[in-house]
Amino acid sequence: MGVSRNEDRERVVASLGVSRETAGRLDAFVATLLKWQRVQNLIAPSTIPDVWTRHVEDSGQLMRLLDRPVQLVDLGSGAGFPGLVLAILSHEDPFPVHLIESNNGKAAFLREAARTAGVSVQIHARRAGDVVGELSGKGSIVTARALAPLPDLLEMAEPLLKTGAGGLFLKGREARRELTEADKSWRLDAELVPSITDPTAYIVRVRSADRRTTDA
Repeated sequence: MGVSRNEDRERVVASLGVSRETAGRLDAFVATLLKWQRVQNLIAPSTIPDVWTRHVEDSGQLMRLLDRPVQLVDLGSGAGFPGLVLAILSHEDPFPVHLIESNNGKAAFLREAARTAGVSVQIHARRAGDVVGELSGKGSIVTARALAPLPDLLEMAEPLLKTGAGGLFLKGREARRELTEADKSWRLDAELVPSITDPTAYIVRVRSADRRTTDA
């Protein structure tokens, strides 16, 4: 017999070490997600029974790697992973969180989910390339999950990386290959941190990234 969603929820809440108030905010977020999922494909249907582990805990594990950034910039926020979950988990000691999502329907969901969870975030319903340049120079941490290969993520985040931003990118079994590929175009200070939710997955932690230049 499988673990029930409620048992999964209790285990994840304990794993993340959150207060009762924060757990309530996560409950409100998950309830909104499942309500909107009926009419809009926000997460893969097969992951709905495991939403707490597959999505909430997977996103929440980044909290242990955050060095209290001046601001967090989440690329392709989609269903709120990881950016909105991190905003909820940090609401008692908040920092500015920017959620970038070009899909208007998903951006509408993010606004409603943030409202029901009672957290303040800035939602940009625009393409990442049109937004990140406006946020540069503010000591950011850039995050992304299931959005694009690592070389493409670094390209999107370049205006921030150039001003000293770091990155936390949730990746699957191809993480090592993507890091090797990215190293061809970037000088990286980066490491692979094992995921706590999937033995085949990693977090690519980028402390600094500078584009390599080719000699003429």
